Amino acid sequence: MNEFAHPSAKELRQLTDAGLRAVAPDGAVLRHLHLSGGELSLTDRDGATVWSGDLDAFRRVRVLGAGKGAAPMAAALENLLGDRITDGLVVVKYGHDLPEGKTRRIRVLEGGHPVPDEAGARAAGAIVEMAKDCGADDLVLCVFTGGASALTPALHPDIPLEDMRRLTGLLLECGATIHEINTLRKHLSRFSGGNLARAAFPAAVLGLIVSDVVGDDLDVIASGPTVPDPSTFADCLRVVERYGLRWKLPKAVWERLEKGLQGLVPETPKADDPAFARTRNVLIASVRQALDAAADEAKKLGFAPRILTTSMTGEARDRAAELAEEARRVQTALRPGDAPVCLLAGGETTVTIRGRGKGGRNQEMALAATLALANDCGIDLACVGTDGTDGPTDAAGGYAFGGDLARLRALGLRPQERLDANDSYPLLLKAGTLLRTGPTRTNVMDMVIVLVRPK
Repeated sequence: MNEFAHPSAKELRQLTDAGLRAVAPDGAVLRHLHLSGGELSLTDRDGATVWSGDLDAFRRVRVLGAGKGAAPMAAALENLLGDRITDGLVVVKYGHDLPEGKTRRIRVLEGGHPVPDEAGARAAGAIVEMAKDCGADDLVLCVFTGGASALTPALHPDIPLEDMRRLTGLLLECGATIHEINTLRKHLSRFSGGNLARAAFPAAVLGLIVSDVVGDDLDVIASGPTVPDPSTFADCLRVVERYGLRWKLPKAVWERLEKGLQGLVPETPKADDPAFARTRNVLIASVRQALDAAADEAKKLGFAPRILTTSMTGEARDRAAELAEEARRVQTALRPGDAPVCLLAGGETTVTIRGRGKGGRNQEMALAATLALANDCGIDLACVGTDGTDGPTDAAGGYAFGGDLARLRALGLRPQERLDANDSYPLLLKAGTLLRTGPTRTNVMDMVIVLVRPK
């Protein structure tokens, strides 16, 4: 079915696109990495230089990385540095390579996400070997965006990939947060949790990082391959116990955790590890930038923007109900002639799987919001996964239009039944309220855009 031609849909899509443009990873790279003559410098969010060096002093410049947006970041580095780049390798989600052609010196490989696969394992292993091949006179530029953890299952030899796939499925099904998921991933990997920086030591390592996690914790984003890991095997155990997973874990995973708890295998590298003396990491894009850009665009469209939060978490359907209630409060306070309001929220919700349907957290939130706004006209919203792929679907998310529930029921759809079954995608498809962007090649969590007009 074609997209439902609701009057607010065009505005919601315009605001979505403005947010996505602001966090394009290639532009973010070029805002923070600067070349003047032979001098390369890296700046932080405040514009302060955190590292600089003469490229002629290095034997090789190597690019390594992973994530849904790693391909445009690699291309940006080639555009900036050209033949100064010796070689490189990044891994992206299937379908997230650059459509306009391949990079020349940096290989781009594809792998499975959110569940890791053999292709990702081979790519991750190759990246680790390239890091281990580096010496003190090498410069390693690392690019990471959301999705990197699943794309780089460079597991310890005693853990079969199928066990990691099973663990990932268990964690996704029980509603574990990305912080909890990555805590376990880091302790099973030769890539994550600072291990890539350790592998590259004594090379100089610069990490350019796009955040897809609440709080923008560098050790959590992409499972922190070049960042000291504050988590421990004891933290892994707490996650396992919190969700009652002890007797569901694959045998090899539990044995690895048990050895770690007993001190029989080493912890992930901590802040005092020598590798980090030559490592600098900079956050180059986050959901805050996307929301700020959407707010600026909202002003141009005549809305009064309000950013509610950049750290939205919890069950998608619960957050939908809360946002609907907040929008009703805002609408009640508006008077005839007042400017309409644009509410903005960013973060990453979770979905506890109750049924066997198809969808993603943003689609589930949109469907839940449609139910919550059954009798509310003048309140419309879009729920958007900034990577363009919400869950295992081809949609970025969905729209919810106030008062639209009656139309859905007239179409023979059963919104509450589909929500209970976690089956939002087929319903939104039939309703014409899926939001599709295609792969955006960035990932800064999710955005919710709510338009509130006076009654």
